Amino acid sequence: MSSKAILSQRSRLVGAANRALPALYAAKAIARPKLDADAICDGLRRQTGLSDFGGGWFRQPLDILLAALREEASLNQLGHFAAVGQFRKVLKDRLFAQQIFSEHPEIDGRSLGRPVIVVGPMRSGTTRLHRLLASDLRFAHMRSFETINPVPSPDFRPGNRDLRWIVARLAMGAVHTFNPTTAVIHPSGPFEPEEELGLLVRSIWGMKHEAQWQVPSYGRWAEAQDATPAYEYMARLLRLIGWARGEDDSRPWVLKTPQHMMDLPALCRVFPDARIIFTHREPRAVVGSSCSLVWNQMIIHSDKVEPDAIGREWLRKTDLQIRRMREARLAIPERQRIDVRYGDMERDWKGVMGDIYRFLDMDIAPALPAMGSYMASSDRELHRHPHRYSLEAFGLDAGQVSERFESYTDAFELRPRTASPGAEPQPIMPDMPNRAVTAPMVDWDTGEPARAAAVAGQH
Repeated sequence: MSSKAILSQRSRLVGAANRALPALYAAKAIARPKLDADAICDGLRRQTGLSDFGGGWFRQPLDILLAALREEASLNQLGHFAAVGQFRKVLKDRLFAQQIFSEHPEIDGRSLGRPVIVVGPMRSGTTRLHRLLASDLRFAHMRSFETINPVPSPDFRPGNRDLRWIVARLAMGAVHTFNPTTAVIHPSGPFEPEEELGLLVRSIWGMKHEAQWQVPSYGRWAEAQDATPAYEYMARLLRLIGWARGEDDSRPWVLKTPQHMMDLPALCRVFPDARIIFTHREPRAVVGSSCSLVWNQMIIHSDKVEPDAIGREWLRKTDLQIRRMREARLAIPERQRIDVRYGDMERDWKGVMGDIYRFLDMDIAPALPAMGSYMASSDRELHRHPHRYSLEAFGLDAGQVSERFESYTDAFELRPRTASPGAEPQPIMPDMPNRAVTAPMVDWDTGEPARAAAVAGQH
């Protein structure tokens, strides 16, 4: 299979939307939205009658990101329309959240003690590990609809009927319709366990924006900032989510997002008693899978996306994530951290999870039936719909990628087995530990979770 064949194509609906939107604007059926912070904020104030967005820190990243979208992102018609809609939703959530906080000060008193946080590069098995832990009902976890739509309306009260999951399901369906490959790369449903990246987005923060749009100036700016205010706001939203569920705060949260690789000092300041599980995977697989994820998101929003540019940027970004993680990890007490290798999870997930539960000082036995059910369902789904990608499709050479990450590979013993003495190391494939790899590689690090129906029934 050629490298070009591995680059997925977006749905024809993207082209149809790009043609339809100018006609709708011309007919004045809808107004062309403006990528302008003042226009968006002023419109939301008039619409909601609210004016407090909950502090002003978010405004600088908002202004910088909007400037990058106008000047760098080469947004198509759909991308422009969708971007304004996303910012309107994020900022409306901030208005609603602040109103709820002001009316219910008890929310800020809720405990977020001793969370378990999975930290690893994009595509290093963080989703699978997070979902395994989330299958243990002794932990609290985010659900997909809560990361998409984390804030209820200001008149909501715990115990009310909550229909936010319907909006989230529609949003997820729209994304999967415009690019079906996204459902293969990161399958989910409204009640499935999900990462808290959407909470950081409410501060206009995170690599999510760089994975969706070509915004290098925003990315470089964010890399030089202290992310503590974004993490403080994320913590407030976690408390709000627990309050909206009507739950007590006795269960520790299990959290994860690759953004934490960039922001470990801020994460540890806001969650000083966190127990952190670091995931590590052979870097060629991480870089190749990350590039594929980014490609599949960017091509929806722009008609001018270059795979080689994605390769260069996400090779750099992965390198930065790992260097920052390694430096910040040394300041975390050993009693609060454990390291997990992707290959070990593939070979013996029960053994690795046993090590994790000993680290957490918990009995794994009550959680094993649900974990086994998730893994069985995940394996079936991943065999039906594997995620295919290659480094070559993004202009990257496997040898150069290996050389760049040699120190990391050696430090965490990630070097794959060799077929014979002196042979070139090849990435270890899931469930095929000694198979030599040529393009395409196959990524099986996430799957359709087994617990959707059960979780939906509980909530």
